[in-house]
Amino acid sequence: MKNKKIILIALVPVFLIIIYLIFQSSDKVETEITVPVTRGAFDVQIYSSGELESENSQNITIPEKLKDRSLRIYELTITDLVEEGTYVDSGDYVGSLDHQAVEESVKKAQDDLEKALTELQDAKIDSNLNLSNQRDAIINAQLDLEEKKIVMDESIYESPSVIKKAQMDYDKADRKYEQEKNAYKLKREQEENKVTRKFINYRQINDRLKELNVLYNSLRVYAPKAGLITYYKRGFGGVVKVGSRVAIWQPIIATIPDMTNMISRTFINEIDISRVKVGLPVKVGIDAFPEKELAGEVISMANVGQNMPNSDAKVFEVKVKIFDEDSDLRPAMTTSNVIQAMTLQDTLSIPLESVFSNDSLQYVYKVHRGNPVKQIVALGDANENFVLVKDGLTDEDEVYLAAPEGSSELAYEGIKIYEQQLKEAEEQEQAQAKAREEASKKSNGQKLPTGMAQGMMKAQTSAN
Repeated sequence: MKNKKIILIALVPVFLIIIYLIFQSSDKVETEITVPVTRGAFDVQIYSSGELESENSQNITIPEKLKDRSLRIYELTITDLVEEGTYVDSGDYVGSLDHQAVEESVKKAQDDLEKALTELQDAKIDSNLNLSNQRDAIINAQLDLEEKKIVMDESIYESPSVIKKAQMDYDKADRKYEQEKNAYKLKREQEENKVTRKFINYRQINDRLKELNVLYNSLRVYAPKAGLITYYKRGFGGVVKVGSRVAIWQPIIATIPDMTNMISRTFINEIDISRVKVGLPVKVGIDAFPEKELAGEVISMANVGQNMPNSDAKVFEVKVKIFDEDSDLRPAMTTSNVIQAMTLQDTLSIPLESVFSNDSLQYVYKVHRGNPVKQIVALGDANENFVLVKDGLTDEDEVYLAAPEGSSELAYEGIKIYEQQLKEAEEQEQAQAKAREEASKKSNGQKLPTGMAQGMMKAQTSAN
């Protein structure tokens, strides 16, 4: 009995060691998982997130009267707006623009109108006074002329010198009379123009005041048709809401989308935009409904890129038409778009997890005769899970998903692949440099227009 206890006590450490070795070996198996290189079709996919919006929306814009530049009100603040998602009927209240800003313009126009009316009345009084003085001058000139006529008639019995002097005085008085009459005509035209200008100014201000009152009464915005109110988004400029400013150049306040025609507006990185073409199929996922996948198609692409906010990255706007109708879809929902850029046949691919890199060198851990080998590879396009293999592997190879034990001590295999990559990169760089040089020569070789060439020569001479 005592011997049995001793044997059992001795077997406990052995049993523990066996269990430890089993778990260690199972861990090793788990960490050193290998997968075969896959041969077959390969889908090149482009992934992006987007936002749902209606393809055909009814825009709710600023009052038509605000577009009148003569009112001199170019932008107004939105002071009230119904909540986004509110269902409205045709003619229902949607929002309101800043009445206070228009009130200030109305008050200023009223002050300007009173000033213009005073100036018009003053101009009429001044004109009457000036013309009255001019008429008196004509009467005086006429009386003087008549007096000189009498003197000239009575001088016929006088000496020739007296007769001549009387004739000269009469002629002078006659010229003075004609000058005063002509001066009256000119003065009258001048005063009429002055009064007319004052009246036109008064009328313009009065008309502007009337239009401002019309604008003031149209600052409450109503729905043009029944539908769901959505806030308008100005690209990267933010959402139009209470506190936003609207103007002639930014007239949209809100939108009423057509829920039967939905699109996903997304932005594609400049690196991938060359692969995107109008007509490519798209799988559209809805983040709010992960179980749903809708069919779509690229319908438009921006020709000019734009900067992402707080980033130097350039992106291009792409619109995806959604073919499937779903009553659960709402504008502004986030979408996950998978653009099927192309499908390549008879390719080799491996999981992305199996690829490792060191600076510009990419490699995998390949199984060779049961042992790992650090194999350099040339890779191509990639999708969410796999990457194409151009060189370095065959469809009979297997690769590790994680670095095997002792991987840091392994030497690189396939150095020629890396050398070929460096050579191709160098040739490409040389070709680009040559193209730039030829373009520069062509640009410098073009003749300048004669006038421009002479101007440049003169500028150079002056500088010297």
